[in-house]
Amino acid sequence: MIALAAFRLAAYVRSHRVYQALLLMLAMQAVIHGNRAPRGEEATVLTDGGVLIIPVLAWTARSLLDTEPDRQREMSAVQVGGRGREVVAGLLAAFAACAVLAALALGWAMLLGITGSPSSGVLGAALLLYALSALAGTALGAITSRAVLPSPAVSIMTLLFGFIAMLLVSATSLYWLTVPLLRWMKAANSGDLVAQFPQLASISLAWCVVGLGAYVWVRRRV
Repeated sequence: MIALAAFRLAAYVRSHRVYQALLLMLAMQAVIHGNRAPRGEEATVLTDGGVLIIPVLAWTARSLLDTEPDRQREMSAVQVGGRGREVVAGLLAAFAACAVLAALALGWAMLLGITGSPSSGVLGAALLLYALSALAGTALGAITSRAVLPSPAVSIMTLLFGFIAMLLVSATSLYWLTVPLLRWMKAANSGDLVAQFPQLASISLAWCVVGLGAYVWVRRRV
């Protein structure tokens, strides 16, 4: 299973699809962190960056899972001993790719986006937030991949509308139904990121588990 995950990562890089996501990530970081934020705004800058990269990470996960042809995916399931292992291998590869891009985004924000050094609490919260962003991107990309939505147009539209729905729902009292993106940003702006982190992280993690569980359930039957 690990070997299959590594194989899919290598195929993603060799297909040059990775450069599309990388260039988009670099362009987004250049826009978000065009100017260094003043001291005291570290939490806001790091949180905003972690939230806004989710659609790029979702596109990354979707592209990686779509790199392998359908017949090759069926052969992979036979070779690793079942469709369940094949599905998990794909998710591991997608999360690894998202995690690398999320680490790149966090490094850019730390080096070029802020003036001062964040406190240990803010830095720890930011690290975990970017990890959650990678997981959320993996989940959103997986449930919009070709194995679930065969039409490329429907797939891309669902991915974009899914992210927009996250933003809209997170602005309401039903924010707990999705990844509370705007709640993350508001908590950082108000200086309550560390205090509200356990609640927001729990909600985000629960949504990711549900999203990944739905993908696994669908894939085991498709």
